[in-house]
Amino acid sequence: MKKQYTASFKAQVVLELLKEEKSIAEISSEYGVHATQLRRWKDEVIKNLPDLFTDKRKSSEAARAAQEKKTNELYSEIGRLTTQLNWLKKKSGINTDKD
Repeated sequence: MKKQYTASFKAQVVLELLKEEKSIAEISSEYGVHATQLRRWKDEVIKNLPDLFTDKRKSSEAARAAQEKKTNELYSEIGRLTTQLNWLKKKSGINTDKD
């Protein structure tokens, strides 16, 4: 069965790796995690470290603006399709009034 580690455990182990007070082999035997897995965790942390310092407000504003643009495009498309549908109904003589 595959071992699963909590995020806090991984963070603790990687923090110890980054301190470089012990070798990977020592940390591996101490925590019972294979050295290859430790290297993967460390590489992932180093790769994603710059994202911790990005301004979340800017990225959320950009996402919100993109969502608003998409919504406006969809409403425009709905308007065009409704107009086309009404025109086609008039042209074909279909009466959709439910009076």
